[in-house]
Amino acid sequence: MRKVPRWAVLLLAVGIGAVILRVLVFRGAGLAVKVARVEMGSVEEIITNTRAGTVKAHHRAKLSPQLGGLVTALPHRKGSQVAAGDLLLQLDDSVQRAQLRLVEHQVRTAEARTQEACLAADLAEKELARGLALARDGVLSPQNLDALQSTRDRAVATCQALRATLDEAQAQVRLAKAQLALTQIRAPFSGVVAECSGEVGEWITPSPPGIPIPAVLDLLDPASLYISAPIDEVDSQRVKVGQPARIAIDSRPGEKLAGRLDRVAPFVLDVQEQNRTVEIEVVLEDPRLARGFLPGTSSDVEVILARRDGVLRVPTSAIAEGGKVLVLEGGRLAERTVRTGIRNWQFTEILAGLAPGERVVTARDSAEIRPGARARAHDQGREGP
Repeated sequence: MRKVPRWAVLLLAVGIGAVILRVLVFRGAGLAVKVARVEMGSVEEIITNTRAGTVKAHHRAKLSPQLGGLVTALPHRKGSQVAAGDLLLQLDDSVQRAQLRLVEHQVRTAEARTQEACLAADLAEKELARGLALARDGVLSPQNLDALQSTRDRAVATCQALRATLDEAQAQVRLAKAQLALTQIRAPFSGVVAECSGEVGEWITPSPPGIPIPAVLDLLDPASLYISAPIDEVDSQRVKVGQPARIAIDSRPGEKLAGRLDRVAPFVLDVQEQNRTVEIEVVLEDPRLARGFLPGTSSDVEVILARRDGVLRVPTSAIAEGGKVLVLEGGRLAERTVRTGIRNWQFTEILAGLAPGERVVTARDSAEIRPGARARAHDQGREGP
């Protein structure tokens, strides 16, 4: 019988040792699973928008003149801060001012004629009074008394007619002033000029009825900005005006701003090939923060329906259908059924079934992760074994 070389025996021994080491050590360690500790903390129940929301302004006006005309002044340009009543645009008003001067002259003429006629009416009244006295004494004949009465009546009628003419002339003045005012655009509220599409020297034509023409000026109040966002129709009965909310603006990544629910639409949007939604409006708690936002920017909102502090919680991903969780204890996975409270996409409140400090599996990404399997905690910093 041939003698086995020593090197072969040594190689066989190393192989057997490696197999034993793998079986005893690595198999004993079990699967590496991601876990999180059951802890005390805060849990919120929230509703989020189904599609991106939009920053809008309550006070926003697209302004155009009601008359066509030549632009003679644009005192404020794009980006200018204006106060309510400030002049934003001036058209050539030479025709309107000439018309106003004309009707004002007509008023003065009508005033003079009215004064003359009414003085004549007063004199005729006095002449009639003297004639009545003379008639009682038998000095004045009835024919002459009738003439005095007719003269008085004509004078009074003339006075009344000229007063009506004066009222008409004064109405013409008010009309001319209104026509003159149409040559100007003034700020209806304090705000910022967001857009100005006209220039001095250009001719502006007003929009005919039914034909949309872009506005010359776009004025908005940055303090009146809000976020409009759609939520699923099934959540419409759960949201109420005044509920707290958080706002995320795409142009300011990483920030969550405090807000509150300001309006819930009284109807459901039924748009073909889209989920039915209800529009909500959220405003910032501190309106000053809205001054840096641009209307039209995309945003997201979270309406906080309920919040509980100091409760037992676990990551929501740890809970499977039926309230089942896998707990890592003694190197093995044990399945438990828990009773839950409020939840969101991040955390779920635990009412019963777990104790603080226990470790639950947060990802079941393998069929081997099941009750009874040997396992070890994946290295996750403080959540390690």
